This record gives sequence, C-alpha cells and structure tokens, in this order.
Amino acid sequence: MIRVFRHYLYRHSVLRVAADLSFLLLVMLLAFVAFAEGLRALMPQAGASMLSVAAGMFVANTSAGFYQRHTHFTNYQAFARAAVALAIVLPVTYFVLGMLPADLANRNAIRYAAMFGAGAVVLRRLYVTISGADPLSRTRILIFGTGPAALTVGTTLKASDPNALIVGYLAGPNEKQVSVPRDELLAASGQTLTETARRLQVDEIVVALTERRAGSMPLRELLDCKLSGIKVYDIATHFEKTLGQIRIDYVNAGWLIFGPGFNQGFARTAIKRVFDLLCATLLILVSLPVMALTALLIKLESRGPVLYRQERVGRNGRSFQVAKFRSMRTDAEKDGKPVWAKANDDRVTRVGAVIRKLRIDELPQLFNVLKGEMSLVGPRPERPFFVEQLTAQIPYFAARHSVKPGVTGWAQVRYPYGATIEDSQEKLQYDLYYVKNHSLFFDIIILFETVFVVLTARGAR
Repeated sequence: MIRVFRHYLYRHSVLRVAADLSFLLLVMLLAFVAFAEGLRALMPQAGASMLSVAAGMFVANTSAGFYQRHTHFTNYQAFARAAVALAIVLPVTYFVLGMLPADLANRNAIRYAAMFGAGAVVLRRLYVTISGADPLSRTRILIFGTGPAALTVGTTLKASDPNALIVGYLAGPNEKQVSVPRDELLAASGQTLTETARRLQVDEIVVALTERRAGSMPLRELLDCKLSGIKVYDIATHFEKTLGQIRIDYVNAGWLIFGPGFNQGFARTAIKRVFDLLCATLLILVSLPVMALTALLIKLESRGPVLYRQERVGRNGRSFQVAKFRSMRTDAEKDGKPVWAKANDDRVTRVGAVIRKLRIDELPQLFNVLKGEMSLVGPRPERPFFVEQLTAQIPYFAARHSVKPGVTGWAQVRYPYGATIEDSQEKLQYDLYYVKNHSLFFDIIILFETVFVVLTARGAR
C-alpha cells in the first residue's frame, strides 16, 4: 500500500497501470518503426499521438474500475466494464491516429496495430479480473483480537479484497469473548506476538481488540513487530486504507483530531476553485445541446417549470438553492413534507426516469459550481430537514459540511443511492474519508469513476 496525495493506492494497482501503459506504448512504437518511413521527422507528432492514445486507455480502464484497489466483480460486471472500456478506447485510438498525415505510408496499419494493442490491454484486465486474486500480490494478515471488532475486520477483508490472506486471529491478553470462527483461532504456544507473526510470515497486523484497558495492549511487542518490518494498523486506519472509508463505529474524536488530514489550506482551496471553474465551463459548453433537448422534452411532457430549485445545506452550514432538471410531477410533495426518493418512485415522470438514470438531471448544478456554492467533487448536499435529522442521529455528520458539496463524490461512486438513516451513515463514512484526504489527485480519480457510474446508470433512482 502506498499513499499518493493522502489517498491510499495499492502497490499492485500502480504496477498494473505502469505495465499497461508500457505495453501499449511499446506496441505503438514498434508499429511506427515497422510501417512508417522517415520516422525521425514524424516523431514529434507520433509521440503526441502515442501519449494521447495511452491517456485514453488509462481513462477507459480507470472509468471501468479495472484499477480500483479491489476488482471484486461478478463475471457479468467484469464483461460489462470491459465493454465500456473498449467502447471508449477503440474509437479514441482510431480518431487520434487518424490525425496522422494523410500521405503517411501504412497509416491504417499503424492505426489498427494501436487498436489491437489497446484492445489487448483491456482484455488482459478482463482476464485478470475474472481469474481472481494474484498470488504474487497476496498480503498475509494477522488479526489481533477475537471479539466482534475482529470479526468485522475479517468479514470485510474476505468480502472486499481477494488479495488479503488472513492467517488467523490471535486473542489479546485480557480478551474473553470469542466471536470469530474457532478453526481460525491461533494458539500462541508460549510465543510472543512478535515470534508468532514471524513464524507465520505475516505482512500486516490489524489491532482489533475489544478490550483496550491497561495490560490489554502489548505495546512493546507491537513496536517490535513494526521495527522488524511488519506493518501494524489500528482498526480505524485499517478501514481507512482498505475500504476508503472512516468507520464511525470504530473511530474516536482523538483519532480524528490528532491524526493527519482534514487540511483546508488556502493553496488547496484556490487550486480546487480554479479546477472547478475550468471543468464546469467546459462541461456546460459540451452538454448545452443535451440540456436544451432535455428542457424541451420536460416542457412537452408536463406542465410546470423545467428547472426544480430546492434548498440544500452547503459549506459551513450555509443554505443555497440547488438547480436540477425537474424529473418528478409538480405535486411530488403536495403535503409539504420532504420525502426521500425510492426505487420505482411513482412521482417520477417518463422523461424524469430517463434523465435520472443518466444523471442528466444533475447538469444544471454546474451553474451552482460556477457561482461557488458547490464543487465538482464533494459530499452530496442534503436538505435542511434531513440534515437536522441526521446530525442528531449520526456522530460526526456535521463534519461533511467543512467542504463544499459536490455534483459527484466519493460516496456516490462507492455506494448506491440511499433513502434511510442507515444508508446515510454508510455514505457518511465515505464522505469523512473524502473530507480527511481530499486533493486534486483524488478529485480526478473520483471523476474518472463517475464516468462509469453514469454510463451504467448504477445507483440512480
């Protein structure tokens, strides 16, 4: 695991990207050498084309989720993602290399060779995803604890990370409760924690003790493990790096206050604002025809305004009016009480059902971004009625208001639409991770993953 601009990345994910880019660039270079005459004069344009195709392939595979820390997909999901990636990378490659000089000998041969290379990279990602865990990337993990917290760690690891190999659970000095499977318990056999970890060739230890009072935490042995090269994580940091979330049931205020992150400096704010302005302006220009057609269809289907304005809570608790294309009947909340949208909601119009699935209804929020009320990436803004309710029931909920709300966000690409208190708590755990670790690099990753969410209409209601 490595950390880039405060966001955790698996080392093998970085190696995947490097291997794919290297292979594709090598294929294109060989194609130019084999088919192009006068390569030296052509190199400036050839180099730009090769880098553009490589960037397109990276965006396609990232959007399809093939570079996620856990590619735990069903076969159907993997094939669907590969189809999306191919639908992006093949036309991009064809178009980019079609811009080479028309009189270039064997231009089509170079173009098709590059398309073959890009397609081979995507299909390789599909194969690796379907075939499961990579034995060379396995991480041997010892869970220190046997109670409910240890069971939660083990269950989430098995469900989310095919490269995690749990060698077993080791009870703490004063731990009495056993919630983990008995056949996975480790016997100390008179050995210290350090000796047990070395014997089992452990790479990581996750401290998930239920009892943490005096004498329950063998600090000296844990320090010895760390000094011998074994990574040691507390349970809150484990969930942060493994699942990209901050579990509010296993975190305390001290961990949030004294740990790294939650940086809201001037430089970060200024960079984010410039990025928002440039991207929002570009997206508005590109999507103007779509927005014009959407407005016309809404007007033709039903009476009422094209845009739907609603009060939402933004940064530092300030309210603002969010703009969306109207996707429901005008009497959707005729009794005046706010209601969460639900699956197959009968208040949604026919046009509304389509634009909600494709997230077209969110496009007017780009104007909120230009006004500075929202950002492209951040926690989704909630209505004051729900904010008051959720703040009273969920710890640390107000922390999400320390940054601007976003058109998309980490919770939106990681968790489907939620319409309950429990869903809001799950999404908050991703929002807290974003607020703690946000950076321009992280924003770009979220935007890439948003592409796939939009293309597959995942989680829309």
